[in-house]
Amino acid sequence: MSAPARNRPPTKVVAASTAGTVVEWYDFFIYATAATLVFPALFFPQAGSQLAGILAALGTYAVGFVARPVGGIVFGHYGDKLGRKQLLQISLLIIGVATFLIGLLPTYGQVGVWAPILLVVLRFAQGFALGGEWGGAVLLVSEHGSRESRGLWASFPQAAVPAGNILATGVLALLSVTLTQEAFLSWGWRIAFLASAVLVVIGYVIRTRIEDAPVFRETIAKVAAEEQEHAPLREVLREYPRQLLVAMGLRISENTQYYMVVSFSITYLTVVVGVPSGQILGLLLVAHVVHLFAVPFAGFLSDRVGRKPVIGFGIGLAAVWGVVAWQVFETNQRLAITVVLVGGLLAHACMYGPQAAFLSEMFPTRMRYTGISVGHQVASILAGALAPILAGILLAVYGNWFGIAAYLVVAASISAVALYHSRETRGLDYAELDRRTGHGADVPSVAGRPVS
Repeated sequence: MSAPARNRPPTKVVAASTAGTVVEWYDFFIYATAATLVFPALFFPQAGSQLAGILAALGTYAVGFVARPVGGIVFGHYGDKLGRKQLLQISLLIIGVATFLIGLLPTYGQVGVWAPILLVVLRFAQGFALGGEWGGAVLLVSEHGSRESRGLWASFPQAAVPAGNILATGVLALLSVTLTQEAFLSWGWRIAFLASAVLVVIGYVIRTRIEDAPVFRETIAKVAAEEQEHAPLREVLREYPRQLLVAMGLRISENTQYYMVVSFSITYLTVVVGVPSGQILGLLLVAHVVHLFAVPFAGFLSDRVGRKPVIGFGIGLAAVWGVVAWQVFETNQRLAITVVLVGGLLAHACMYGPQAAFLSEMFPTRMRYTGISVGHQVASILAGALAPILAGILLAVYGNWFGIAAYLVVAASISAVALYHSRETRGLDYAELDRRTGHGADVPSVAGRPVS
């Protein structure tokens, strides 16, 4: 392949990866929003109070995060052995079917305890599929792209998160304002879940038109030709434990921050401040639009100044946000609340935009899918899954925001320590990384120089 071809932006691959990922995040987030606005009344009416019902619904929400590391391990293993594309097709189908079936579920009033049980099973399927989706999507782009622009191009599947959330929030907001409360709770919310079938078909067709990157195909051919044992998970755990810990640590503040903004803020503004849910969704929609552009900009910036400075700025901003946000929320001023929500997602964008490139540059090709998936998804249990639940418990126990602020500052501190122990990888060449690491050496090169 010629140099110009290598440097050409992988636009078709970016489009295919991002389109499918938008669909999967739409499915995942449609559940997250419904868990706060709809499911407490329909699936957990026996909880006793509004906050207790929300916490019960968020418990099923957390099941998706518990399933994500399982999906990351399974999809990562086979993705490193069989290819990124095949596993991405499977993950899209699984999450699409699960989401569609949630839209058909009977409620607690119709089938009793079976309703929340079935909800948990389908939520697990969603999380399992999403756990495998993320790694494959970002690797398809990062392995096709050039090292000079990897931060930017690998950030586009990351931008699928706000895109999927915009779609999910927009659909639910539209339904909630066009239908009566009774109609929305009775059947209107189901439309958002059932509509995912159309999106899944579109995403699947688009993904059939791409192939795995040359660097991956060459690596697999080499493994097969030399008849090497290929056990990606075991190799990652044995040879790259430090990188796994760093990846997990970097995720703590980023993932916690995101779900505090997009999930728990709804709870806080509804229960404590008294803002109508329809208005909150509108304010969040504005924040998601800003986030959509901020994520690739942060990826672009990481190609210019480095991964670590951009992520470090985001961690610091997240710590400040954790202290300031709740005080501003309690003013009940819509403009101020919107600014704070935007600021919270800007902090997340700085951490999240460069993350796909940064984590992928920590592992060689033969185990990269497994390495980034395990590192990324295991931390989601400790961060994204627990964040809204712990925040709700802290709010219920103390009756104020002080414990929540302390929690967010601790999360930022953990990620700051992980960042300190990471290595700058901007400009790293995958082929050179594979040559130098061999069977476990830990000295990758950046533009011909060892990483310091």
